[in-house]
Amino acid sequence: MDTVAIKDKRFRISIPESEIKQRVSEVARRINHDMAGKNPIFLAVLNGSFIFAADLLREITIPCEISFVKLASYQGVSSTGVITEVLGINENLSGRTVVIVEDIVDTGLTMKRMLESIGTRNPESVHICTLLMKPDKLQVELNVEYAAMKIPNDFIVGYGLDYDQQGRNLRDIYTLETHP
Repeated sequence: MDTVAIKDKRFRISIPESEIKQRVSEVARRINHDMAGKNPIFLAVLNGSFIFAADLLREITIPCEISFVKLASYQGVSSTGVITEVLGINENLSGRTVVIVEDIVDTGLTMKRMLESIGTRNPESVHICTLLMKPDKLQVELNVEYAAMKIPNDFIVGYGLDYDQQGRNLRDIYTLETHP
């Protein structure tokens, strides 16, 4: 499937599943190395990161835990700029090594809000792990230690990312076609 139609838009394949899996494995190896001897808690940001988080955790070989948080900032194809916490963090993070697992960092506003929230819970350290990063769209300074891929400022779907809640189940990542 080189192109797919989702609702009123067409998307073309831009990152095949095989490349995604390879990049996820590389990030996992780095985390395994950097966090050897620790017991990190991975906080996966729903809904978008659920597939990335599952694949990443299957590659993590060190002792670890996972939990989920749900934040919302998107509607259709654009960010609303308003971030709401739909499902909060219930775990005790005091003294813990925390790894935030995100599907995509674009403006960085959601991540900044999450870092502020986690920071009030006295973690030992907080690390950012994202499948995709849009460096040209970043509006705040962030230390993203684990970015599997940097991409241009295109709208994408697949591998957990959606367009109006559709397309998350696609195995590859697709980019919105800008021409008819």
